[in-house]
Amino acid sequence: MNFDILKSKVTEIVSNANEKIENRLQQICEVLEAEVSHYDWVGFYFKNGAKNELKLGPYVGDPTDHIIIPFGKGICGQVALSNENFVVPDVSVQDNYIACSITVKSEIVIPIFLNGENIGQIDIDSKTVDPFSTADERFLEFVCHEVSKIL
Repeated sequence: MNFDILKSKVTEIVSNANEKIENRLQQICEVLEAEVSHYDWVGFYFKNGAKNELKLGPYVGDPTDHIIIPFGKGICGQVALSNENFVVPDVSVQDNYIACSITVKSEIVIPIFLNGENIGQIDIDSKTVDPFSTADERFLEFVCHEVSKIL
C-alpha cells in the first residue's frame, strides 16, 4: 500500500464529475478499505442540517446501527465539536466510545472542512490495536481536503 498511489486514485475519483457525489464518496470508501489492510470499516458522517448531530453517509464494512450520532457522543461526536483529528489506538481504554462491533480495536476520525466549517468527517475502524500512523493521519487529511472540493 502506497499512500501516494492512493492519493492519485482519490483525486481521480473526486474529479469524475460524471458521477454523483454520493457515488464518488462510496468509491473512495471502497478503494481505501480494499487498499489499506488495517482499514476495516470506512465511512463518512456529515452534519445533519441545522441539528447538532451527524448522519451516516456512504460507507464500506459491517452494517452499523449508528445512523445518527449526537455531537459530543463517541469519537465522531467529539470530533464534530473539537474540529480536531482523533486517533484512538485502543478503543477498550476510551471512555466516550460508541462500540460498533466487538471486533473493532482502534479508530481514526478526521474532520472535513468547507469554508472553515466542520461539515463532516471520515471515520475508519480497524480490527487491529494501534495500527494508525502519522502517515495515515496525513493521508486522511488529504482525502478530506479532496472531498471538500465536491461538497
